[in-house]
Amino acid sequence: MSNTASSGTPMAAGPLTRAVLEIDEYVAGLGWDQPARLFALVDTVQLRSQEPGLAERLGLADDASAGSFTPIEQEELPADSPLDDFLGTIAWPDAVVGCALSVERLMLPASAEASVPDDLDEASLAQWVAAHPERQEVRMTVAVLRDGERESALRLREKDASTEVLTGSDLVPGLAEALAATFED
Repeated sequence: MSNTASSGTPMAAGPLTRAVLEIDEYVAGLGWDQPARLFALVDTVQLRSQEPGLAERLGLADDASAGSFTPIEQEELPADSPLDDFLGTIAWPDAVVGCALSVERLMLPASAEASVPDDLDEASLAQWVAAHPERQEVRMTVAVLRDGERESALRLREKDASTEVLTGSDLVPGLAEALAATFED
């Protein structure tokens, strides 16, 4: 017997983990080299009761469990604005209980940190990382709730399969902090 739902997400996972994995699977279906994507997370039961027409268009089941989240993709992020600057401009309505962001980046193993030149500006560092032979492309999907709960999913391009996605609450702490700040008054 499998512990995987028909959507591919583990049935034993908590609601926020399921939401993060659902977003990861959706973005993975679009392929690599995608822009950053922002999602509002809403309580599925509340959505069904307050917006039944929208819930029907989204294909939400009548038997949605309490505590489950529905990700709703937001408009495309502005390409001309740094991500951290853009996140600082976001304010969510009360109906949004959390948010998630999926973004692709290059990363290096910890062993490469010692070889990073000291005198590089941000653009030069990005070029240096892009040319490094040990670089890896990664897609990070990070979600936070208003109450502070966090979850992340990491998918390496070289291991691009839903069975290879790593999850955890503190995998991308900086991005989680930036997303949490969008809920501060």
